Amino acid sequence: MEYEPVSGEKVYSSLLGHKTILMAANVRMTKGIAKGIMRAAKDLDSVIIFEIARSESNLEGGYTGMTPADYASEVRRAAEEADWDMYVLHADHITIKTGTEEELEATRKLIGEQIKAGYTSYAIDASHLFNFKGGDLKEELSENIRCTTEMARFIEETYGCRDFGLEVEVGEIGKKDSEGMVRTSPEEAVTFLTALEKNGIEPNLLAIANGSAHGNTLDDNGNIIPQVSVDIPQTKAVAAAIRDAGLEVAIAQHGITGTPRDLIARHFPKGDILKGNVGTHWQNIFFDVIRIYDPELFDEMREWTLERYVPKNPGKPEEVVFHKNCKNAFKPFLDRTMALDKDAERALEAWAYAEALLYFKAFECAGTASVVRDAKKDA
Repeated sequence: MEYEPVSGEKVYSSLLGHKTILMAANVRMTKGIAKGIMRAAKDLDSVIIFEIARSESNLEGGYTGMTPADYASEVRRAAEEADWDMYVLHADHITIKTGTEEELEATRKLIGEQIKAGYTSYAIDASHLFNFKGGDLKEELSENIRCTTEMARFIEETYGCRDFGLEVEVGEIGKKDSEGMVRTSPEEAVTFLTALEKNGIEPNLLAIANGSAHGNTLDDNGNIIPQVSVDIPQTKAVAAAIRDAGLEVAIAQHGITGTPRDLIARHFPKGDILKGNVGTHWQNIFFDVIRIYDPELFDEMREWTLERYVPKNPGKPEEVVFHKNCKNAFKPFLDRTMALDKDAERALEAWAYAEALLYFKAFECAGTASVVRDAKKDA
């Protein structure tokens, strides 16, 4: 069996219109966790997406300490150990914040390395580029449209074909204004996607701002609490507007960590949302496991985080500071986290396996691997 990632294009197009959500697992620390998720995917015959963002994995290693090739290698290893081949390797949040040629050239270099490493799906995130003084929606979105178009064309030219998954973004996720969380309107989504289509760019997925936020949701004391802010009616309205415009694009739901799984199971519109990102949840599992299996490592990572970030967050409780910034401790402790003993690795794998089963059930994605295999045979 080959353990290379499958084409994101084939996966997303095969499942478009199906009442399912595919889990995109952002595994910042792969040891044990990636294999556990792969095993759960195999047992439920589910496609699984493994992703990593530009800030987490870039040419300098990002805050995980892993280059794109490093992350790809770890995911392939997990696939081989779990004996599962139906996975997508997704480059998430390839962010563009200024739109200058210097930034675009750096982005091309990153994407080039991701392509060499075998990534089969890409998320161009130029949502930060929004002209609030624009005269109309297209003018306000013009820089996002321009940069997204340029990067999508670059991927296709470098890839040599249109066999990769493409996610684009409109409405900066987690951004707040004077009225609260920013929401992507149906008109904004359709205007953006229509402009891309006129430029010859046909994405599979659209990430929108709909009330979610990346990371844990915390109370004032730093305790993790449920996230119940995803705006389901708004999400359905955006999806309906996209369909009514004749566009074959599904929604990518970011920031699912903390959302109760019974809420996902009962209320998330399967099919309207085709990709659901779960990242910080796996990070939480890692820290919970090493508290018990390697308390010395946990204490050192916590101390490292607090020493650097408490002075930058005066008046904030230590638990708030830790949960908001502990992700940055992965790079300096990469060698230690990758050298955990077998007992810790088994605990991480077992916990990740069980949690993944619950997500797959809530997302209704069991059997999606067979759907994709059948579609590939018929193509």
